[in-house]
Amino acid sequence: MKKGKAMADWALGAAFVGPAALVFVLIVLFPFVMSIGYSFTEWNGVSSDMKWVGLANYTTILTEDRAFLHSFAFTVRFTLASVLLTNALGFLLALLLTQALKTRNFLRTIFFMPNVIGGLLLGFIWQFIFVKGFGTIGEKTGISFFNLPWLGDESTAFWGIVIVSVWQGAGYLMVIYIASLAGVPKDIIEAARIDGANRLQLLGRITFPLIMPAVTVCLFLSISWAFKMFDLNISLTKGGPFGSTESIALNIYQDAFRNNMLGLGSAKSVIFFVAVALVTIVQVSITKKREVEA
Repeated sequence: MKKGKAMADWALGAAFVGPAALVFVLIVLFPFVMSIGYSFTEWNGVSSDMKWVGLANYTTILTEDRAFLHSFAFTVRFTLASVLLTNALGFLLALLLTQALKTRNFLRTIFFMPNVIGGLLLGFIWQFIFVKGFGTIGEKTGISFFNLPWLGDESTAFWGIVIVSVWQGAGYLMVIYIASLAGVPKDIIEAARIDGANRLQLLGRITFPLIMPAVTVCLFLSISWAFKMFDLNISLTKGGPFGSTESIALNIYQDAFRNNMLGLGSAKSVIFFVAVALVTIVQVSITKKREVEA
């Protein structure tokens, strides 16, 4: 009987998990393994002429490919700025919208809406805002901020992409922070207030440590989004001006699919995967240690 029940439980689990596992293997795992194999070849992705080159692609990337190294540096800078600002804004919005405001549900919807819009469409909308909208406002008001070449200069184009990224992602993180703040025990807060704790002390010593699981999740998501940023990049600046805002994802796309160097692009994607995996593992391990139980 026990063996029959175990087989029935296994069959039931396989019926539910099997289709999803099969899709994951075919869509994610199998192409990932294939890309590792392609990274050791010289192949244009189309012809049957595939040449085994060993570690040559990796050597070229790390020693000769300045464009990749520059895109890597840009992506790291963008990730730092985007992650910090997106989480800070999302947390501040969550603090604001957990107060007793009559319009808080409406405001939550408004702040979340940018995340619903696709990255490509969002990029084209903000491209119009930066070029036409800001230009018109600057012309009418004479305020120098609006007259900056937002997408035409390296420094301003960088911050332009950061602004759009933060505007898109903060609402999503806000929802996670709101859910976590709602779970903070009220009795602990009241006890701290009775003991004389002010608002900053309540936030730093009680609220923030108790919502660290949400911080772990939000940091993980925002780091992943920032490193993989592609749609905003290609729709806002296309990596310009002169490749100064080209992300790693866009650089890989250009080599693999525009320049027909799929082997080199695959090697870059493997390096990219290892870098992102290391960063996220370190981030999760650090923030997990700071989590406390209520």
